[in-house]
Amino acid sequence: MRTLLAMIALAVTALPTPASAADEDELRELLNTFLAGASVGDVAIHERFWSDDLVYTSSNGTRTDKAGIVGNMRASENTREATPSVVYSAEDVDVRLYGEMAVVAFRLVGTEQAGDHGRSEYFNTGTFRKQAGEWRAVAWQATRIPSDADAG
Repeated sequence: MRTLLAMIALAVTALPTPASAADEDELRELLNTFLAGASVGDVAIHERFWSDDLVYTSSNGTRTDKAGIVGNMRASENTREATPSVVYSAEDVDVRLYGEMAVVAFRLVGTEQAGDHGRSEYFNTGTFRKQAGEWRAVAWQATRIPSDADAG
């Protein structure tokens, strides 16, 4: 009987602690801060957002990692315009918490700042892991949503 109780106690203590509503709020804020920074080409926000072991699959099907993303950002720093040509935002954000892991799915909207203010839209799904008290994206998948013009 003692062995059974010890096994149950061990199993219960091994369960992850449930994530809190504060974690969901933190992830939503992190996403919005990241998108604002990405709109202006902020390299530091990319350094903070992505995990060192990131696997990123773009909407065109190419794969990269954090070093590739940050390297491309640094390479284009000197040619970037002061005013962003596209501003990114998130709609329909769905945060699902699994202890120290989370999945964030949302509609990424890119709004052109010049001309007719056209929009490009993507379904994005990010998998996050809490590392040293900070949420970081470890996997990312982007899928372009065809515009009505593309569909017809």
